Amino acid sequence: MKKRISLGRRQFLTRAAQLSGLLFLAGCDSLSQKPWFEGFLSSAEGVTRRVQRLITPRKAMAREFTEADLSPLFPVNGTENPDTDEYLALVENRFADWQLEIGGLVEQPARFSLAALRRLPSRTQITRHDCVEGWSAIGKWKGVPLSVILDQVRPHPQTRYVVFHSADPDEMGQYYYESIDFEDAYHPQTILAYDLNDQPLPIGNGAPLRLRVERQLGYKMAKYVMRIELVENFDSIADGKGGYWEDQGYEWYAGI
Repeated sequence: MKKRISLGRRQFLTRAAQLSGLLFLAGCDSLSQKPWFEGFLSSAEGVTRRVQRLITPRKAMAREFTEADLSPLFPVNGTENPDTDEYLALVENRFADWQLEIGGLVEQPARFSLAALRRLPSRTQITRHDCVEGWSAIGKWKGVPLSVILDQVRPHPQTRYVVFHSADPDEMGQYYYESIDFEDAYHPQTILAYDLNDQPLPIGNGAPLRLRVERQLGYKMAKYVMRIELVENFDSIADGKGGYWEDQGYEWYAGI
């Protein structure tokens, strides 16, 4: 049964890609200038997401590996060391003054020091990180399940998304951010990781805290998380597309 489901999904995605290719061959430039075409692409992404979730159980787990499978080196990707004064000061005192701020549409806004997060229930998982650049690596992550944090702050009923604001800006001063919906936020493998391979998270890999949402591609897993905001929509955030890379044209949902 699982083999038939997997094949059906591959066939669906292949045919969707072929259809997209035909559309572009029929007139890429003219289509891209049509106001309705961007909406079509967005709706197609939504269909893909819904189909994937229909054929994948809501709580399906990403594959977990053993310590024998660990990659010799977990690559550093993107920002290697945010160079803002605020972040450099946190590094200087080994994140003793760092606090994770959680607000937005919640009943009980909160702040957590790194030590406080380490005292909360934790989860350890060995998973594969798949990057859109074409590389993969297996690492051992430990952190607090995001669901534990959400239960403490008590989201408002209208809340739909969890937004992660990071410490690293690009050359234009735009800070990295990312978002997931509640289905992924409450998934048991979605954690705020503070350890990698039994050591405190290295700066290059996102210290002091990074998101791990194991059923999506690597660009969804924000590094250097400073603040979490619960929202109903993205209207007031950057370009309103739900993430730094999404604002550049990446798909919001990056499930694998």
